[in-house]
Amino acid sequence: MSFSSPFLARLARASRRWLEGTVLRAYERMLTREVSSGLIPNHIAIIMDGNRRYARMMRKPSHEGHRKGARTTENILDWCWELGIKNVSIYAFSTENFRRDKEEQSCLFELMEEEFHKLLNDERTHERKLRVSVVGESSLIPESLRRVVKKVEEVTREYTNFRLNVAIAYGGRWEILSAVRKLAEKVREGRLEPEDVDEEAISAHMHTESSMVIPDVDLIIRTGGELRTSNFLPWQANGSECAAYFCTPYWPEFTKVEFLRAIRTYQQRESERKKHILLRLMSLVKECGLIEMQDALHIYKRLTEGTLRSKRHTTEGVGTGR
Repeated sequence: MSFSSPFLARLARASRRWLEGTVLRAYERMLTREVSSGLIPNHIAIIMDGNRRYARMMRKPSHEGHRKGARTTENILDWCWELGIKNVSIYAFSTENFRRDKEEQSCLFELMEEEFHKLLNDERTHERKLRVSVVGESSLIPESLRRVVKKVEEVTREYTNFRLNVAIAYGGRWEILSAVRKLAEKVREGRLEPEDVDEEAISAHMHTESSMVIPDVDLIIRTGGELRTSNFLPWQANGSECAAYFCTPYWPEFTKVEFLRAIRTYQQRESERKKHILLRLMSLVKECGLIEMQDALHIYKRLTEGTLRSKRHTTEGVGTGR
């Protein structure tokens, strides 16, 4: 039996794909074990960049790239749930995106409506007790999208196990400005003293339409090769000096391996921070020469409190004040 060259070429390509897939799956399992045994972030924020560039690369219209990206977003929720990550924020549409042509905007808003309807009807939303909230200037988005957003927020309002924040018509400066205006109004009405305006007060007035608290960000992930955070959640991210993971794949290409690498980056960052705090403490003990080891350990515990979270860490913070 003889084999033609085209057959051998196809066989070689199939063998290579099988081998690459086998190695990738083994690497994914290894990363999963490694990451699962480490410190898990409480809140990750994702800048989903590269949908249009992916579509151009595949020689398809831009809306096909956005749809493929929406599947990646669904995967992200599964991966975060598996690891025990409690809060996920995604940058779906910035105020700058209104500069795009009207047809693309319309396609994006239609896709968002579909995805919110999916969330509303997906059994996983209710099994996982996933609370969904939207942050942004809601007056700028279509009425039909506002209606479904309001519906999903109302239905999931009492859920506390898992949280998804979707930024639509959002700008970081707008969010901070809105909080400052609310505080200024309270001061003007005599309901708040000027000296009571501090970081906690500002944080308490930066919230979604459903008044859900957005906690400090532990890790920002950005796809598509850009090395910037595009002013996404600046108060929550920069204030906590969160870790950042920038990667080359476009959002539709983002895999679980890349996701696990991002979590590993956060874990390495937190490990280095812990070592740095310990070195500072030991330096203090050495210079002062007056602190007993018991006191030193107590100080170390206080220093690390709030900077490191256990895998079982949860955030409460749902209130009407934000």
